Amino acid sequence: MNLRDLIIKNRSYRRFDESHAISREELVSLVDLARHSASAKNAQPLKYILSWTPEHNKLIFPCLAWAAYLKNWKGPAEGERPSAYIIMLGDTSISDQYFCDHGIAAQSILLGAAEKGYGGCIIGSVNKELLRKNLGIPEQYEILQVIALGKPTEKVVIEPMPANGDYKYWRDEHNVHHVPKRSLEELILNL
Repeated sequence: MNLRDLIIKNRSYRRFDESHAISREELVSLVDLARHSASAKNAQPLKYILSWTPEHNKLIFPCLAWAAYLKNWKGPAEGERPSAYIIMLGDTSISDQYFCDHGIAAQSILLGAAEKGYGGCIIGSVNKELLRKNLGIPEQYEILQVIALGKPTEKVVIEPMPANGDYKYWRDEHNVHHVPKRSLEELILNL
């Protein structure tokens, strides 16, 4: 698969086949991609907590908010929840400035997941206090985001941004997830 196809395949998935396990080794290989990615000042302040067991995943799931634009959806039901999580932390003993490191690392992880046939979602809306308590995360580590991972069970379609500029994603009556994207012509300024 070429890079363009991999990027297009890499959507924000929110419903998974929860019975499809992801191993610790697979998660480690995804973090290894992040480890080899760029880091501002080469400080490399990111650390990761891996979760791949149903018992551990149950401690993480209630700390997450899902798809704010989908007002009548409270998140994936049992059986549709992620099979694994990568919790991304900033190690304040190294630096308290992460610049765009966690975005670069998350994209590397998600592209690697897409290449393996998985999908994921970067979740920034996290009850950090509850997550810290549930997992016993020391104060030295700032919780930056959570990447939910699994075998996607939903279809995500990219479509042109409507004329009214409404960028909110939505689901149709068949539960197909639609994501409006601005045109290339709109993004490139000819100044």
